[in-house]
Amino acid sequence: INIPFTGNVKLKGIIIIGGEDETHPDEVRLFKNRPKMTFDEAKGEPDQKFSLVRDTDGTVEYKTKIVKFSSVHHLTLHFPSNFGDDKTKLYYIGLSGEWTKADRVGVVHTVYETMPGIEDHKQDLMDGGVKHGPGPAF
Repeated sequence: INIPFTGNVKLKGIIIIGGEDETHPDEVRLFKNRPKMTFDEAKGEPDQKFSLVRDTDGTVEYKTKIVKFSSVHHLTLHFPSNFGDDKTKLYYIGLSGEWTKADRVGVVHTVYETMPGIEDHKQDLMDGGVKHGPGPAF
């Protein structure tokens, strides 16, 4: 499950309400800030994982490592297994933490000239391209 945030989140805890009996997940693996993660990548080392207990009313909160989850803008949850059924059921995923506005700056595309192209710089041909008038006295 991929959860993008509109700001930065300090994730402090997670609540999972799963299905009845054997359909409840028995493990969750958390990955932070990996927005285009694939199932193959989910087999890798998570940022944190929890062994889950059957919780059908949301009374169990799993505390995250706050230092590791202090600046999250995208969270991926992987549920690799359950308590023995062919299907895994999730009814609720609760996240607790603090949200702050993200000041993300887009990528700036800049071109630097090593030699100026004359056609890129307009000149007043009547003055021969020389500026006249008051200027700095060197």
